[in-house]
Amino acid sequence: MKELKSCYPVLEQAKAHTHIDSATYDAMYKQSIEQPDVFWGEQAEKFLDWYKPWDSVSDVDLKTADIKWFSGGKLNVSYNCIDRHLATKANDTAIIWEGDDPSDDKKITYQELHDHVCRLANLLKARGVKKGDRVCIYMPMIPEVGYAMLACARIGAVHSVVFGGFSTEAIRSRVADADCQVVITSDESLRGGRVIPLKVNVDEAVAECPNVHTVIVVARTGGDVAWNDKIDISYEEEVAKQSAVCEPEVMDAEDPLFILYTSGSTGTPKGVLHTCGGYSLYAAMTHKYVFDYKDGEIYWCTADAGWITGHSYIFYGPLANGATTLVFEGVPTYPDAGRFWQICEKHKVNIFYTAPTAIRALMSIGDDLVHQSDLSSLRLLGTVGEPINPEAWHWYYEVVGKSNCPIVDTWWQTETGGILITSLPGAVDMKPGAAGKPFFGVQPALFDKEGNTLAGADQGLLIITGSWPGQLRTVYGDHERFYQTYLSQYPGNYFTGDGARRDEDGFYWITGRVDDVLNVSGHRLGTAEIESALVLHPAVAEAAVVGYPHEIKGQGVYAYVTLMASASESPELLKELTEFVAKELGRFAKPDYIQYAPGLPKTRSGKIMRRILRKIAENDIDTLGDTSTLADPSVVENLISNRIVHDS
Repeated sequence: MKELKSCYPVLEQAKAHTHIDSATYDAMYKQSIEQPDVFWGEQAEKFLDWYKPWDSVSDVDLKTADIKWFSGGKLNVSYNCIDRHLATKANDTAIIWEGDDPSDDKKITYQELHDHVCRLANLLKARGVKKGDRVCIYMPMIPEVGYAMLACARIGAVHSVVFGGFSTEAIRSRVADADCQVVITSDESLRGGRVIPLKVNVDEAVAECPNVHTVIVVARTGGDVAWNDKIDISYEEEVAKQSAVCEPEVMDAEDPLFILYTSGSTGTPKGVLHTCGGYSLYAAMTHKYVFDYKDGEIYWCTADAGWITGHSYIFYGPLANGATTLVFEGVPTYPDAGRFWQICEKHKVNIFYTAPTAIRALMSIGDDLVHQSDLSSLRLLGTVGEPINPEAWHWYYEVVGKSNCPIVDTWWQTETGGILITSLPGAVDMKPGAAGKPFFGVQPALFDKEGNTLAGADQGLLIITGSWPGQLRTVYGDHERFYQTYLSQYPGNYFTGDGARRDEDGFYWITGRVDDVLNVSGHRLGTAEIESALVLHPAVAEAAVVGYPHEIKGQGVYAYVTLMASASESPELLKELTEFVAKELGRFAKPDYIQYAPGLPKTRSGKIMRRILRKIAENDIDTLGDTSTLADPSVVENLISNRIVHDS
């Protein structure tokens, strides 16, 4: 096995292209910390158009959970994403849409985007939607999902996008919690060649939501669906009746823009609320600087609009910057596992932003499908959603990027609105597996459990001291829960729920959720570290590690491994993997048990549901909880039937 480099200096081509070089980063970061109001005021003037300037840049008291940015400032997010570009970009492509079927695609110009958004905005108004009302969007990744979000923003309605793979109960609970009275959906969706019955799910959900008076249905497939004349209306028929002119609603910077529910491993989903001014500034600014976006480039984030990444880095950030953003309806393995790379060649993608889960899955299939496509247009690669293990990082860098593309490994959360920690491509060296350094205005700190600040190279709880414009303002309808979840643990600071390690160069390495940090015989072990060690082995495609109660050690280590297609299960390989981890991390980190797992329980966004894995490892299979949001619930049955029963 070849030795992997631990650090890569900034690439010369990245230096030549960048907005932010090393000296600029240092100067801007220094100002953002020492003079935050001056810094953010300048950025807000640079990145957004305002109807009226703000009275104050920031008015924040984290101890009382009161957060305001750009108070008194007036703007409209839809105007900033569309109208202000029309003078120079009316005929430029705003959205490239790539359908599930490779032969299905279209390009939407900024003028066309404007007209679509205005017609839908006028339809919403005609159905009684007004400023402050909540609208649920449950749709596939088609252009209309973007139209719907921007139409809501245009008239001041608050959208709540529900991922198009979620179940009836997920829709019902979110519609009820936000009291959405209008739902925008489609008849069906296409994903990996399969038809998914979206309207059937909506019909079942709204049957229990009597306040819903309108369901707007986009004809994606033309499939035969049930129709309720009392509430169902055809998108195509109704928008055709509307004007393509709709004046944007003047919004206060602190007016709500959207609610997005986090699936949370415990408890009911939380409705994370973001506001118009601070969020849109942060999304636009991070998009431009983290991805070094230049006018005319083709930018592709592979996420779904149902997640924060889709909000910030498919629609709001790129469109605020006048970018061309690619929207993909399908999956990376349909019709075959070369689809991502075929799309990059077809549309000459310059910037590609995806999840480590997808990278590992495609890496396990081999290099041939990558080499079959011309990826010479790629300039920058990004990862999002979880820490990327160094082995996958190197494959991404060398095989996909041909060692010519910087990789930005971005750490952030639904709650943060945008990227908080990353390497900037023209300013910060790349360390495979490290999130990198803080973005402007972001002050990370490491605390121990007693709230003491840890200095220098150390490991602890990742805390953000102070505020930033993209920060969530509340949990919808439950401000006390907002305070208790994020601000109560260490008053005056934002608690991320993640653990991290800071190295001697000031780089941050995410070690996993705090409940994913194991204490084995007094050794603090991040599950991500053990997973990375396992995935370094050439036979392992993916690994997930959890703890279980151990009579002697406090916690034991239970690992699930998915093998490469070329590898075979055997007792000898289990022993080899155990010793491999011991060699990589130390004997204290050796897994007590390793279970072969043909598949891992993942949500439809690719997140591994570790709560389920912990229950199985603890032999507590009677309280697994809801598995309906998993991409493939049958995976759980396989894991249960093959679990390792133990006494400790």
